[in-house]
Amino acid sequence: MKKIIYFLAFSCIASCQSTKETATKSLFSPTKYSNSITAEELKTHLYIVASDSMQGRETGSIGQKKAGKYLISQYQKDKIPFPKGAQNYYQHVPEAFLNAKRSQKLPDSENIWAYIEGTEKPDEVIVISAHYDHVGTKNDAIFNGADDDASGTVALLEIAQAFKLAKKEGHSPKRSILFLHVTAEEHGLHGSRYYTENPLFPLKNTVANINIDMIGRRDDIHPNTNNYVYLIGADRLSTELHQICTEVNEKYVNLDLDFRFNARNDPNNFYGRSDHYNFAKNGIPSVFIFNGVHADYHRKTDTPDKIEYDALAKRAQLAFNIAWELANRENRIVVDKK
Repeated sequence: MKKIIYFLAFSCIASCQSTKETATKSLFSPTKYSNSITAEELKTHLYIVASDSMQGRETGSIGQKKAGKYLISQYQKDKIPFPKGAQNYYQHVPEAFLNAKRSQKLPDSENIWAYIEGTEKPDEVIVISAHYDHVGTKNDAIFNGADDDASGTVALLEIAQAFKLAKKEGHSPKRSILFLHVTAEEHGLHGSRYYTENPLFPLKNTVANINIDMIGRRDDIHPNTNNYVYLIGADRLSTELHQICTEVNEKYVNLDLDFRFNARNDPNNFYGRSDHYNFAKNGIPSVFIFNGVHADYHRKTDTPDKIEYDALAKRAQLAFNIAWELANRENRIVVDKK
């Protein structure tokens, strides 16, 4: 009888401890890690990625490859590895693929990837993407592409660093996260199309895509504030993804979410103009985070000194918190729309 009592008591203690750990995990706030994404660090990275030495990061150019090496150096510094199954940080994108639809005389280029493996559901993958190419030089003028899309590029570095810090402190994501810097967006979304046609991880295991393209400025629609961001596409395939974006923002970031460009009849067609589209057309719930266009869009005047780094930090924090929720929720989000 004593053995039975001892066993029941031990079982109760173990059960209570397990319940306590589960409750603690569910109540855990990622704010500490979100706040590690700072305007100062983003500015340091962006002044390098969008510097004249990168020569506008034209697809396959020396400048773009130099920018890619900088990105890799930062992942190595933070001890964030390239993905399982890959040989290095590069996904080679061949010249033949880049010029197959129409010849633009593009040379070979590369997507760049880094990876944090999940603990409980490692085969399920969240992809966070941004394109690191831009339009190069024209008439000896360098088009730095500070907002388009050095802003999203450096946001990925900071988001990855935040997840790595969480992992180091015992809060690894349940699902795996692929940080994907894609090439040739400016020439027709070719880098993201190459990845979705040649995925490292099966598309059926890809839970969602968060795509970040231009998040460092404000547009003419919001002349008096930068405390906003456009969300595009979140509700096209998954009701849950849209809910997560709005709830996470309200809980942690408090940006004004603007959905005007999410309208299906939007004449700008921003939904089809950035890299999330190649994931969405393959049935993967995707959200495009965007600040809108401005007078310096695709001009040589899109320079690092015009970036509003406080806004860049808040928008990157929003992307991090969306990814955190997607990676750590009990069940993967459901595709409930066609």
